[in-house]
Amino acid sequence: MERPSASTLRADFAASVVVFLVALPLCVGVAVASGVPAELGLVTGIVGGIVTGMLPGSSLQVSGPAAGLTVLILEAVTEFGLGALGVFVLAAGVLQLVMGALRLGRFFRAISIAVVEGMLAGIGLVLIGGQLYAMADAKAPGSGPANLAGLPGLFLDVAGSPRALTAFALGVGTVLIMAFWKHMPPKVRLVPAPLAAVALTTAVVALARLPVNTVEVKGLLGAIGPPGASDFSRMAEVGAIGTVVAITLIASAESLFSAAAVDRLHSGPATDYDKELMAQGAGNALCGVLGALPMTAVIVRSAANVQAGARTKASRVMHGVWLLLFAALLPAALGLIPLASLAGILVFSGFKLIPLKEIGPLWREHRGEALVLAVTAVAIVVTNMFEGVILGLLLAVAKAAWETSHIQVRVDEGPDKAAPVRVVLSGNATFLRLPRMLDTLEALPKDRIIELDILDLRHLDHACSTALTNWAARHNGGEGAPRVLMPTV
Repeated sequence: MERPSASTLRADFAASVVVFLVALPLCVGVAVASGVPAELGLVTGIVGGIVTGMLPGSSLQVSGPAAGLTVLILEAVTEFGLGALGVFVLAAGVLQLVMGALRLGRFFRAISIAVVEGMLAGIGLVLIGGQLYAMADAKAPGSGPANLAGLPGLFLDVAGSPRALTAFALGVGTVLIMAFWKHMPPKVRLVPAPLAAVALTTAVVALARLPVNTVEVKGLLGAIGPPGASDFSRMAEVGAIGTVVAITLIASAESLFSAAAVDRLHSGPATDYDKELMAQGAGNALCGVLGALPMTAVIVRSAANVQAGARTKASRVMHGVWLLLFAALLPAALGLIPLASLAGILVFSGFKLIPLKEIGPLWREHRGEALVLAVTAVAIVVTNMFEGVILGLLLAVAKAAWETSHIQVRVDEGPDKAAPVRVVLSGNATFLRLPRMLDTLEALPKDRIIELDILDLRHLDHACSTALTNWAARHNGGEGAPRVLMPTV
């Protein structure tokens, strides 16, 4: 293997530092929002950098804990406990390894974009609804609808409590820094927006000694908790199986969609989707053994890696090393970070997940896709992640079936009543279009010979075939006698 040049190593080193600075606050924020110790977010980032980063698949995309799984993990931890999380992540990793070995990675590209965008929009709404409470150092009621319904009361409580108002102001300040950082001078923007927001708000809290909640620190080894035998027994529950399937599908889809987006950002080798799925599976299996959060490839970190000039996978491996050194040598620094600031980062991330700019054009050009997106997002908010995604997928399949089952019915009554009425069916005859087809046939004159031509049909399902046969038999019982031209099967 050819050794990388000095210029390549310098570029990868510089990119790794940028990615580390982007990943650090996000790893911590996602962990806290997921209801687990902050250090477990760093563990997932470390595994995603060092382990997944070394494996083949995609060369430049970066893996770690993602905001897209926050809602699902919080639900799982609340229902099953922190110990069971490791089992779920391990099982999801094994499933990803199996799917990669079976070369199923490419099939994730067949998932409707509307479902994926609806999933992200739903996650964004739930994330915003939950993290607004964390911005005020308050506890969220729990479910998505309850969180949204409780927001007016939250704002009244914030207005009446100086402590809550202080925390909320820190969160709002974090959101504003994240939003307007792109307008800062280029040299200032060398510091990533999430790090700048956390550093500035942490400095304000420390200097002013503000009475707000900060991150609880357990230490890296203290936070790691491999699952026990009792935790594995939770896999016998139906809800646990649904959680594992949801983690697997969402993490895999998000990673492979991220890979497709990252490939468009650079001119290097394209992603091998099956190998990347196995790399994600190996990383998640290890995260499960350590009791950490699940990982996905994250577009924010991956884009930062490419834009910072990374040339090889060494940049993402080194970013994992920097996370490990920080967690091992400077764990007390986490205890200075205000929770309201991390919540502000996730509120901003939630807004970014909602495709506000795409909804208008999508509604004008593809209303069916816009409907799938909206239903998926609302279903996730009203029910949960798994049920919402399943409903979105079913709706997308139904929409595709409806749109592809076009049938044309052409009726030619001939020059006079002595001539047969010729009916030509073309297209795809499925049960979805059966009512329209039968309405046309049953409206034909009963005293005329009917010549039914179905040779131009590209598809004739069993329901339509049976209906045509029954219609012909009924018509034959009348005064006319149809001639039915049926293709031999």
